[in-house]
Amino acid sequence: MENDSIHNENNLIPRYNVLKFNFSDEEKLILEELRENLIDLAISEKMSSFNEELILKDIIRFLENRLQNRFDYDYKENLARNMLKELIGYGEISSLIEDDNLEEIMVIGINKPVFVYHRKYGMMETDLVFEDEEKITNIIDSIARETNRRIDQQSPILDARLSNGSRVNATIPPLSANGPTITIRKFKKDPLTIVDLIRYNTLNSEMASFLWLCVDGLGVKPANIIVSGGTSSGKTTLLNALSIFINPMERIITIEDTLELQIPHNHIIRMEARTVNIENQGEITIEDLVKNSLRQRPDRIIVGEVRGKEAITLFTALNTGHSGFGTLHANNSRETITRLTNAPMNVPKIMISSIDFIIMEKRIYRSDGISYRRITEIAEVTGMEEGTIQLSKLFQWDSERDEFKNLTIVSKTLEEMANLKGVHISKLNEEWKRRQLVLNYLVKNNISCQKDISDILVTYYLNPDYVLNKICV
Repeated sequence: MENDSIHNENNLIPRYNVLKFNFSDEEKLILEELRENLIDLAISEKMSSFNEELILKDIIRFLENRLQNRFDYDYKENLARNMLKELIGYGEISSLIEDDNLEEIMVIGINKPVFVYHRKYGMMETDLVFEDEEKITNIIDSIARETNRRIDQQSPILDARLSNGSRVNATIPPLSANGPTITIRKFKKDPLTIVDLIRYNTLNSEMASFLWLCVDGLGVKPANIIVSGGTSSGKTTLLNALSIFINPMERIITIEDTLELQIPHNHIIRMEARTVNIENQGEITIEDLVKNSLRQRPDRIIVGEVRGKEAITLFTALNTGHSGFGTLHANNSRETITRLTNAPMNVPKIMISSIDFIIMEKRIYRSDGISYRRITEIAEVTGMEEGTIQLSKLFQWDSERDEFKNLTIVSKTLEEMANLKGVHISKLNEEWKRRQLVLNYLVKNNISCQKDISDILVTYYLNPDYVLNKICV
């Protein structure tokens, strides 16, 4: 929901006004009475399974007994719903979690404003301030119960995923000196597609159609790709958008710390790592999942973020014929190689040649605080000479003109693809241009829904001339 008073011209940081339900003094007393009677009312048992409708009915019944005939049913139901948010929901940050315009919610302690990152306006300061540490702790405890995680003095860090897919990190004192903290990374219900990214100028249609050709691989050489960049640079969003180019006949396995990818594919297995539970048992790491995926006959392995020992397992798979994607934190393509080949990943340099492309993405901040994302380069791994991994930049972003340059370097991957298909590389360049026509058509006609894009791409695979005739009319 768009906030009516979202800008404050007198502040350097724009203001976000939080929609709050203010309990009256009597309602606060009733809420505390309700908290104290959870066990007697048998609500606590239902809270463990998070059956909201059953709990809501119990709260309404409690209010009817407590308030008798003083208020009508609509009032009691509305009050019950807001009390439910306090008891098993997320309290005063519930409306922030429900706002799909927000990317991030940041509770940084007591007596400090809650901050949010808005998709349009960037970093914003809210009018919500927690003056009571217990209120923040109650939200953290609610998240821990919902996700069957543990957070206490011995384990003061909580990493979890909410039922709506949002990623949560929480800390408590003494780890966080200013009181408990909560950081929630939210994901759009409808993820950005490749058409959206072209419209936002994250990349252009020439680059997108090139990547379509490489991801698909014409059935003979699907490219292995690392998307690299800083925090919140859009790596996962780009990876998700590119996945629509994966051939619909392939079997995909995704592996993530927290489920974020929303890949529009029928034959997909989504796997999520698991931290220790309340009993300090049951940890399953990304490395465990990568090893397990190799027993599941994958055509494509997608690792949400490569950062540890799982890198060697993944690169072993890439070197034995599997195809894969992954993301990694780095500032440029050369640094990406450095991170992969040093601790804690320690991938042998000889294995790095299994990567075909490194795509660098960056979040750019304007002077007014609003940010945008750009693919700053697409680099191809061309081999190794005298112990040094060789990189060739194919596309580069010109920051001064805010435009992309094709550096007109012949792609080694396209050459290999042409050889395997038994055609001259000029034929692949022609196919590249045809696919660019298709993407331009989608952008021009604002066809950005995942399913609609997928349907057109499938039709193109089956009968490219039919699609080209339709769009060129």
